[in-house]
Amino acid sequence: MSRTRNYHQETLDVISRFYEVLDDLVKSKIITINGFCVDNKIDKRHLYAQKKDPSRGYFETYWIVVLVKKYKVNSKFLLLGTGEMYVRRKLINVRVK
Repeated sequence: MSRTRNYHQETLDVISRFYEVLDDLVKSKIITINGFCVDNKIDKRHLYAQKKDPSRGYFETYWIVVLVKKYKVNSKFLLLGTGEMYVRRKLINVRVK
C-alpha cells in the first residue's frame, strides 16, 4: 500500500492535467481505462486510487511518457499547463510537378 505524500503544488497540477487528458481520451473513445492499463502494465487500482486522492504516492512519470509517446499529448501542456492538449501535426507543403 502506498503512503500519502506531501506533493508540491506543481506536481498536483501535473497529476490533475494527466487525468484531464486521460478523461478526454476515454470520452473521445480513443482508449478505455482497462485497455490503457493492460497495454501499459499499469495497475488499474493505483490509477483509480491516485485520481480519488491526488496525494497518494502511486503516480509515476511513466504514465505521462505513455500519453506523450502513444497519444501525441503535448508535453508542455502536461508539465507546464501551456499550449494545446495535443500536438498538432504540421502540414508539409509538397510541390506537385
